[in-house]
Amino acid sequence: MSDHSRITEEGLALLRERVGIPEPHTAPPRYLAPDVDAFRHVAQCYGDDNPLWCDPDYATASRWAGPIAPPPLVGGDSLIGEDEVVEVAPEHRDLMKGDPLRGVHAFYAASGREWWAPLRPGTRVWRRNALVAAQDKASELAGRAIHEWTAHAFQAHEGPVLSAQFRDMVRTERTEARSRKKEAAREPQQWSEDELAVIDAQYAQEAPRGATPRWWEDVAEGDELTPIVKGPLTVTDIVCWHTGMGMGLYDVRPLRLGWKNRMRIPRFYHRDELGIPDVLQRMHWDPSFARKIGNPTTFDYGRMRETWLIHLCTDWMGDDAWLWRLDCEFRKFNYVGDAHWMRGRVTRKYLADGNRPAVDLDIWGENQLREMTTPGHATILLPSRTHGAVRLPDPPSGATNLQTTLDSLAEKFARG
Repeated sequence: MSDHSRITEEGLALLRERVGIPEPHTAPPRYLAPDVDAFRHVAQCYGDDNPLWCDPDYATASRWAGPIAPPPLVGGDSLIGEDEVVEVAPEHRDLMKGDPLRGVHAFYAASGREWWAPLRPGTRVWRRNALVAAQDKASELAGRAIHEWTAHAFQAHEGPVLSAQFRDMVRTERTEARSRKKEAAREPQQWSEDELAVIDAQYAQEAPRGATPRWWEDVAEGDELTPIVKGPLTVTDIVCWHTGMGMGLYDVRPLRLGWKNRMRIPRFYHRDELGIPDVLQRMHWDPSFARKIGNPTTFDYGRMRETWLIHLCTDWMGDDAWLWRLDCEFRKFNYVGDAHWMRGRVTRKYLADGNRPAVDLDIWGENQLREMTTPGHATILLPSRTHGAVRLPDPPSGATNLQTTLDSLAEKFARG
């Protein structure tokens, strides 16, 4: 193995020097000033039919007095946010060139989100992005691993700080060969009419809680969330997800725009069976591309299941509540043909910050093999008969702009 595929102390030191330095995002925002149509497209792409997001007549009667964006839209990689910092500062340009761990395998392993204020229709949004931690950890399957945490903070134009997203890219010196071999041998799931009827019945009984408040006093530790089902996954589901979410960090585009993108990032393109260059991302809808990297067939994005966990929470909590925090890990693949049940349990009931009625949840996605593929946690603020309506949470350390928000997030990771 060459030094270019190894984690070196020099490379790790250079990476850590980048902590806290803001830089432009890798892709422009899909939505510059999202309206209720954008809210609807995003919600529908992960199967969410809550009218709070996109029906003005319904939403005007809610405590929010109008539509608010579904939580996956408020952040989420490349969905929103014009760069507040449009270029790296001159004194940091040499430091920020290239990848200190170039050649070291990387995969998107986990995500965390926090929301502090609602996004209203037609609002321009600004963002700041920075590495906030490079954690050196051991990996059972891959030896040494660096957890490369980046944070992205979002603020409404002339308005409040809205949210933050954390992304964990794990860098390993070798791929998980044993895990890949096991995955490659797995046969795609086949479904009988009776099995599909069970899933159809589950879909038929699902609905958002909506305008009926879920009072904090009525919730108890140990309560199970009403599960929701997703799947069996089809390529159509993935295509529909892209219509709302866009094409992601690599800014994939068609035809002449695709050619321009290939000139920008040629290493991301691989030739198909016809000799035509196409994006490696095609592994999510082309089984032959998926098999090239050791998978038996096409599979979803981890972030797709993150949106499903968000949907689980918002369906359960009702319109009067507030999803404050959510994190999850992407531990196993979700292949075309797999079905997932998104589940949750109340683990703690308390007053957050001394005066905000809150509950903590364990949440997870579980496939038809009863494998937990996507474990996570969430914190929800609930209305209370005693303490009143939900009071929105404060950004970390009372931050009022994007730079102080990023600084607070970096300090949080530094404390562990």
